[in-house]
This record gives sequence, C-alpha cells and structure tokens, in this order.
Amino acid sequence: MGTKVKKLISDIWNYRHLIKKIAISDFKLRYKNSVLGFLWSLAEPLLMLTVLYFIFTNLMQVNVEHYQLFLLMGIISWNMLSRGTTLSLNSILGRPGLVQKVYFPREVLVISSCITAFLMTLFEFIVFGAFMLAFKVIPGITIFYGPVVLFIEFLLIMGISLALASMNVYYRDVQYIWAVIMQAGFFAAPIIYPISIIPDKYVWIIRLNPMTRIIDMLRESVIYSRSPVLLDWIFITTAALVILAIGYIIFLKLEPGFAEEM
Repeated sequence: MGTKVKKLISDIWNYRHLIKKIAISDFKLRYKNSVLGFLWSLAEPLLMLTVLYFIFTNLMQVNVEHYQLFLLMGIISWNMLSRGTTLSLNSILGRPGLVQKVYFPREVLVISSCITAFLMTLFEFIVFGAFMLAFKVIPGITIFYGPVVLFIEFLLIMGISLALASMNVYYRDVQYIWAVIMQAGFFAAPIIYPISIIPDKYVWIIRLNPMTRIIDMLRESVIYSRSPVLLDWIFITTAALVILAIGYIIFLKLEPGFAEEM
C-alpha cells in the first residue's frame, strides 16, 4: 500500500506540468465559443438555489439561519463531487488516441479532470463570497478551516474518480449507474435541509456518508464561525484516504487493459 501511495505522489509531481496543462485546457474548452464564457459555471448553482430556496422557504417552511447561504454552500459542495466524478468518468475513455499511442501515467488524465472541476468550484465560491457580503455575514477566523475541508473533499473525489474512470473503460454502464447515484445522493445528503430534521434513529446512517460531514463542516466553519469537531476531522480524513487508496488500487489493476478495451 505504501509503495502505491508513493508511486501516485511521484507521478503527480513528475507530471505536474502535464496535469496543469490538461486541466486548464479542459477548463477553457468547456466555454469555448460561448457568449457568457466562465459565467456559465455560475448559472447552474444560482438557478438551483433560486428554485430550492423558493420551495423550502415558502412551501415547506424550513427554518434555518442564513438559509440562502446554507443552501448555496450545500449545492456548491455537492457540485464539486458530482462535476469532478462526472468529468473523470470519460477522462480515459474519451481520449483513445492519447492512451493508445503516447506513454504517460494514465492517472494524469483523471487527476486533471478533478482539477478542472475544482477550478469551476472556485468560481462558484467567488459568488458565495458575494452572497455573504450581500447578507452581511462576516466569517470568523474559522473560515480557514474551509480550504482544508475542501482539500480532503478533493482527495475523496480523486479516489472515487480513479475507480470510476478505470471501470468505465471496461463496463460502459458505470456512467449511467453513477448518474443515478448522484441524483439520489443529492436528496439523501443534508444539502437542502438540516440534518436536525432527520429522526434520531436514522442520523447515524446519514452521517456515514463523508459528504454529509464535509458539507456540515464547511457550513459550520464558513457561515456560522464554529470550529468543526475532532471526530468529524478524523472521519472525513480517514474516509478520503481509504477511498483514495482503494480507487488507486482498482485503477492500477485495470490500467494494463485500457488500450485493448478502447
């Protein structure tokens, strides 16, 4: 296990310039020839925020302090996971010529897709910052926990993406199954509602999902100026590292047959 982790870190470092180049190229390509350009990366979360905010404040009467920010943080956090894994799904399968003809560590393609998703998320957080100013919510020093939580989420996304991208080369149904999981997961995680409304006997199940704790920790540290508890730090860090290790093992096992399966 230690050898595989060292190899992953080594490949990322040795091919860091290629990773950066592919990630930025993919980011620019998504908005090529569009009138609004990068602003499209902001349209989806803002539209979803508007619809869900209207439903849950007027029809379902959810009583949460700074619910606009509560909801937007949940959407942005989930979008980072959804976008990162979705882009990664075809990061290998979508580049048959490159995979078959040029040698380089194939995980570079997956990592680049995850970084592209992260860059898109950064634009969304700029909007989030503007919303905080508009609603006169001044974050405390706990806001510095936010980037650490996001980094842990990035590791989680990378682990899932390595597994999904490699399995999708062999089994094309993976992309459709994952789309269903993402849709169900959006409503299963406390994105549009506080976890406090869940019956106590089911809370432990919801909190087994690392994204539940990640979303809560981001809200607590950025919006409500409260420090995340130690148990949550331990849980999400352990979950991210374990999933990253499992995802990379799956990737290495399936990688030798990529060229033949395309």
